[in-house]
Amino acid sequence: MKRRTFLTGAFTGTAALALGVSLYTPEVTDSPDDTHRLLFSVLIPVFMDGALPDVPNYREAFLNRTIIAINQTISVLPTDQKQELEQLLTMLESRFGLLILTSSITPLMLRTPAELNDMLEQWRHHFLEMMQTAYIGLRELIVASYYACPEHWGRLHYSKPTFLDA
Repeated sequence: MKRRTFLTGAFTGTAALALGVSLYTPEVTDSPDDTHRLLFSVLIPVFMDGALPDVPNYREAFLNRTIIAINQTISVLPTDQKQELEQLLTMLESRFGLLILTSSITPLMLRTPAELNDMLEQWRHHFLEMMQTAYIGLRELIVASYYACPEHWGRLHYSKPTFLDA
């Protein structure tokens, strides 16, 4: 391959990618499906420690927007992954499931952020791959849904490229 062909291909690919990013506008709809709202309202601050604003009104708005984004993300998952995630979330909301997963029947809503962080760190470094997968799945779902919202990009000092907007 010639150098000129490589550079032309790289430039064309970059331009196509930039055009796609510039034209992409995610659909934002309020989802009526709030089956796990309370669970996510407890887990989001633990996973997003330091990323959420300190002002209570803004913090609540960011939490609500992230929960909507999580529900949208779950709705587009493949059926098998959606079922596995639903099973995990249901277990986290039940006392017996909590006993199996965390060795405690104390609801997550009654635990301190430090206790939740310790629980998640145990999952992260657990010898069972299933527990590690549960941690990674929850973390990826929450973090990806949080940063999928353009209104959360400001704290990263990132903005959508605008050079192709007319």
